[in-house]
Amino acid sequence: MAGSLQGSCSSGITFRSARLGPSSDNESFRFISFSSQFHTLSSKSLEQRLQVQPSRISAVVSAESSSVKIPIDTSLSPRVNSVKPSKTVAITDQATALVQAGVPVIRLAAGEPDFDTPAVIAEAGINAIREGYTRYTPNAGTLELRTAICHKLKEENGLTYTPDQIVVSNGAKQSILQAVLAVCSPGDEVVIPAPYWVSYPEMARLADAKPVILPTLISNNFLLDPKLLASKLNDKSRLLILCSPSNPTGSVNPKRLLEEIADIVSKHPRLLVLSDEIYEHIIYAPATHTSFASLPGMWERTLTVNGFSKAFAMTGWRLGYIAGPKHFVTACGKIQSQSTSGASSISQKAGVAALGMGYAGGEAVSTMLKAFRERRDFLVKSFKEMEGVKISEPQGAFYLFLDFSFYYGTEAKGFGVIKDSESLCRYLLDQAQVALVPGDAFGDDNCIRISYAAALSTLQAAVERIKKALVVLRPPVPA
Repeated sequence: MAGSLQGSCSSGITFRSARLGPSSDNESFRFISFSSQFHTLSSKSLEQRLQVQPSRISAVVSAESSSVKIPIDTSLSPRVNSVKPSKTVAITDQATALVQAGVPVIRLAAGEPDFDTPAVIAEAGINAIREGYTRYTPNAGTLELRTAICHKLKEENGLTYTPDQIVVSNGAKQSILQAVLAVCSPGDEVVIPAPYWVSYPEMARLADAKPVILPTLISNNFLLDPKLLASKLNDKSRLLILCSPSNPTGSVNPKRLLEEIADIVSKHPRLLVLSDEIYEHIIYAPATHTSFASLPGMWERTLTVNGFSKAFAMTGWRLGYIAGPKHFVTACGKIQSQSTSGASSISQKAGVAALGMGYAGGEAVSTMLKAFRERRDFLVKSFKEMEGVKISEPQGAFYLFLDFSFYYGTEAKGFGVIKDSESLCRYLLDQAQVALVPGDAFGDDNCIRISYAAALSTLQAAVERIKKALVVLRPPVPA
């Protein structure tokens, strides 16, 4: 006998389902709808939500010893109000809530490897616990790990550092934030090529600095135009953030381009470079990785950030680091000493084991890279066959950043008009039950990010679902 289910999740998702009948192997959710929470993920709406209205949010409490009502000021810092929540985190949380509610959503939003942490790393963490290595470490990280990082940077990147020029943090994300806070003053400009990782502009705002966005083109593989960079730099330019391989595009900056950028940077005494190299080992030949600090004259003004999350499948271990001139790195350590203090002692032992696995992570990382490449090749071939989809073949990381603007302006029966990347992602989640991230979160509303950190069979199922959802859309015919 057919049954039905209706409910809601705390994330703002409302779902209704209908069982197909006794002969069905599973349940098919005929309709998925979202409350205003997902609809209001746009930058404009988020900013409106974050604006404080004291008249609305003030609370009133009564003192136990008196009848006098004392209003409580619940306003927030303007700095916090200027920051937008991470859309990737919000969508991932919503997709997770749907799965927990029984909806068979394929989640391709989060940037997290689907592999287990290699056994030798996990064992090092377990042994650390068994041996009682569970106390605080030095704020900047253990000497053992910082020495191992110095060796890695020398052997793999051609960079020479001493342990006092390294600070180990709770993930590369913390390292980046501390670097921005350490070098930027109010009114400074942080130059960020787009598409960008969602957190870069918000970190600039947390430092009371101004993010300056430099757009790139899919036709140029999302690589930064040096002429555009040169035209945007001025006396307020304090930090240029480079990410290669890139999240979200998978683009890899060739050495010749980095040399052009370095030549431009050298003409601006105040300008520093933060080189985010967290995806350096997830790179597909013939592409190669070049550390920006290895270029002539760039060591003195480059802050190199890396970590263990992506290549070593250690996202939950929360371990990253920054390397650079002692003056800047010491400032990062000062911030850390007054916020989180040092990273987990257990994770640091695991990090030493990871760096001991061999050049570029050895066989374990090579095996993961082979799987990522197979997945990339499958998705590139599949989306090239779809009508209207523009693609730049990624040379690294595990993302596709696809231009779906061909479908903007179409109307889906029972859904409405698809006008931008956010509404298309809502449509694909609603109709195809595939969770993706709108490109506007990364500074390019024409595109959608797909993470292929998932099994090939899962990606094959996702492609079929997306294909079926898109085939019913027809772009409007010009009059």
